[in-house]
Amino acid sequence: MDTKWFVGGHLNYAQNILKHRNNKTAIEFEDETGNKTSITYNQLYTQVAKLQYFLINQGIVKGDVVAGFLPNITETIIAMLATTSIGAIWTSTSPDFGFEGVVDRFGQVEAKLMFVADGYFYNGKTHGCIKKAETIVSKIKSIETVVVINFTNNQWINDNFTSWDAALNNSNTSVNFTAVDFDHPLYILYSSGTTGKPKCIVHGTGGILLQHKKEMVLHGNVSENDKLFYFTTCGWMMWNWMVSTLTTGASLFLYDGSPFYPDGNRLLDLVDNNDITHFGTSAKWISAIEKAHIIPKAGRNFDKLTTVFSTGSPLMPENYDYVYGQWKQDVCLSSISGGTDICSCFALGNPALPVYKGELQCLGLGLDVAILDDTGQRVFDEVGELSCMNAFPAMPVKFWNDADNTKYKNAYFDKFDNIWCHGDLAKITKNNGLTIYGRSDATLNPGGVRIGTAEIYRQVDNMSEVIESIAVGQDWDNDVRVVLFVILNNGIILDDDLAKKIKTTIRTNTTPRHVPAKIIQVTAIPKTLSGKIVEIAVRNVIHHRAVTNTDALANPEALEQYKNLPELNH
Repeated sequence: MDTKWFVGGHLNYAQNILKHRNNKTAIEFEDETGNKTSITYNQLYTQVAKLQYFLINQGIVKGDVVAGFLPNITETIIAMLATTSIGAIWTSTSPDFGFEGVVDRFGQVEAKLMFVADGYFYNGKTHGCIKKAETIVSKIKSIETVVVINFTNNQWINDNFTSWDAALNNSNTSVNFTAVDFDHPLYILYSSGTTGKPKCIVHGTGGILLQHKKEMVLHGNVSENDKLFYFTTCGWMMWNWMVSTLTTGASLFLYDGSPFYPDGNRLLDLVDNNDITHFGTSAKWISAIEKAHIIPKAGRNFDKLTTVFSTGSPLMPENYDYVYGQWKQDVCLSSISGGTDICSCFALGNPALPVYKGELQCLGLGLDVAILDDTGQRVFDEVGELSCMNAFPAMPVKFWNDADNTKYKNAYFDKFDNIWCHGDLAKITKNNGLTIYGRSDATLNPGGVRIGTAEIYRQVDNMSEVIESIAVGQDWDNDVRVVLFVILNNGIILDDDLAKKIKTTIRTNTTPRHVPAKIIQVTAIPKTLSGKIVEIAVRNVIHHRAVTNTDALANPEALEQYKNLPELNH
């Protein structure tokens, strides 16, 4: 983990995008209401120049943190490019986060300036963001400037906030790129917060640029003549990955809103109507439209579509049948997998190889990816820990506020000495592809989006009715659903009203993805001798797997009531 790459070399991420100076469309955007905008590479450069001028005049310098509490819109990319052009560090979350989740993230990294939208559209409704932004600013004292993007045209009044139009109201037309070291921080992404506040994962400029360019061009076959559309939010690392499309000179298509509004045909129509060549989504979405009996090819041609990316959770064999049978035969279905930890992929597609059902086509170029058994030995065609045996440029350069790298080492190098252990159970197949079986740790993964149990506990355990809780992921219907077990105060029985209150509390203060699918009342929670709750043991019990570490439990008998629960069968 101490490897240094390209020492003495200097570069700038934004410069590698804004070097494309032409009148070709760089970004097209459509919101949920159907409004459309587009911007050329020349216009993108000019807007970044104006915003860079504003940022500099606000005192933003190399190494400062700039935050985006934003939907997936064109202005978000402009804000990121203006930030990184100075050598400042970009971090973002999506606007569906509750204010506590945002404070837990932006507060730790002491963001100096924050971009926010006046609101966002989702599932036919407009959701305001200004009041939430005001609360965030009151909690994070480091934020000196707030810039509001008028996306939904909600009326807002705050003399301490600056409008986007005012920020760009200058005559500057030239971007001055600050050259930075290869490992200079570019992005801060966040872990799921399983054991406390989310870890702040710092990704370096050169590692991200090199890794993303490799994955786009060599694994994804993206060229300057293509147009990529990845359905994502700014709180998912796929947003950072997606933006790197622009380094190739290709066009990028953005959509912000529900993928099911007004129905499950929405994304398919966007792909077909906008000549998308590369479309990215989640395995959960593919399963959802299949269950809705939607036939993608009905009434659509997908003439330009060459590649479908899928990530977030394992793509099931039946999903492959659906894509090739009901969507398009001559398309490369690239199931890809990596994560926030590396902001890129360990295994992904290959346009020169065949696609096998249930398998990621190949391992990432330049990465010594291996599956290790419990003794740290390589195994083939056997399930084990997804690991990487060599150092690689896309490793995080550090965790924020982790001076001695203790958190970093514990996160990835605790299981095997000097070997990156990713926390996924996987198998290298006879075809030299990869099959992934899910997380090997306690991280929840509903819909392919990793979330942490600690963020749920912080909401639930503060409720007067609840003594303690434990949350686990249950494999269900080719996905993972969150199951929350609660111990309630004496005499309180879990009824529909209390269950609704718990879910509302979680949804309001975190995100909709944190809301459990099932809430079940229990009388005991298994703990270690040191008093830590044992999520993995509960998860194993509800999946009828053996629990091998009962000697480490203070109350192993507590596991009995988690066995054969009828509530988990529907």
